[in-house]
Amino acid sequence: MSSVVPCLAALLLVIPACASKDARPSSGVEQIPLGGPSSVTLAVDSPAISSTVAVDAAASGTPSGIADTAGRIDRTITVPSVSGRTRKDSIALVSAIRSGMKDTRWPVKGPAPLPGSILPAKRIIAYYGNPLSKRMGILGELPPNEMLARLDKEVAQWQRADPSTPVQPALHLIAVVAQGAPGRDGKYRLRMTDSLIETVSQWAANKNALLFLDIQVGLSTVQEEIPRLATFLKRPNVHLGLDPEFAMMKSGRKPGEKIGTMSAADINFASGYLADLVRQNNLPPKVLVIHRFTRGMVTESPQIRKDPRVQIVMHMDGWGQPWLKYDSYRDYVTAEPVQFTGFKLFYKNDTKKGDPVLTASELLRLHPKPLYIQYQ
Repeated sequence: MSSVVPCLAALLLVIPACASKDARPSSGVEQIPLGGPSSVTLAVDSPAISSTVAVDAAASGTPSGIADTAGRIDRTITVPSVSGRTRKDSIALVSAIRSGMKDTRWPVKGPAPLPGSILPAKRIIAYYGNPLSKRMGILGELPPNEMLARLDKEVAQWQRADPSTPVQPALHLIAVVAQGAPGRDGKYRLRMTDSLIETVSQWAANKNALLFLDIQVGLSTVQEEIPRLATFLKRPNVHLGLDPEFAMMKSGRKPGEKIGTMSAADINFASGYLADLVRQNNLPPKVLVIHRFTRGMVTESPQIRKDPRVQIVMHMDGWGQPWLKYDSYRDYVTAEPVQFTGFKLFYKNDTKKGDPVLTASELLRLHPKPLYIQYQ
């Protein structure tokens, strides 16, 4: 299974560089730039038959369809041609679309949204990072006014691409940051001060944006880290993110040596804690974002409990070329339905090989359509 490169560069001010732990898988499909018409038409076969990719070699390297061995095509998907995309990218996108359409578990059956729920009525567009580091994401890379103005442009892009779904801006702050050094308590994590969280909270309030507090527990636990943030989580516009990549309590290794993991029990604790806050403080439902780009990052996902007071987003994290990201969305998010889905975009790392950042119109072709989009 393909997986995108992990985001280990998030280790704040301690680990100077990120060593990738996931090799990019090899593939037999050539990277051939798309050419010809303004859109590429591919087709999806019936769920009952095995498909192969049919390529018109006489054309311009453009995939002509996905069909069964008899050449039958049951459904057609039109994928717009985007400058810089490859044949491999288009095939991976169609594979991801087809996989989601075949899976009868989507949309996930669960509790009906309560009044005040954000999802699925809105799509969240979030900027991620930490003001103390320019390397951890766009949230800290630019001065606040520039960063917020750029977020406005992304929000407008998504609103144009899908006028039927209102867009909700958000700031996603790494509030507990995994570290390469143990610290005084040996937990390999650094907690942000309340004053820094308040600063970012004010930025969000000025834009009528949500605030997500992200937790990289290191050798600590969600049970230890979440209650410390209760003062902020009691606010109606503050939500939670968990990053299993840096959850090392089960392996005992320090962050950066390998990819971490969280179990359904860890996620259920977080969800239950948020649900209690909602009930006790008469709050609108919370959103809980779980980062994922490998199977092992989240274990026992069928045991994750659904509660109408907490809306769970399984978020395709990590960076790579478009085909890698599509494959990871298919293999680690679509293939293990929980509730809602998200997709992460990296302004720098996704473009290292010359690929443009994926656009709203491209991601809206996925099935299920992601309702949480994060930019780093």
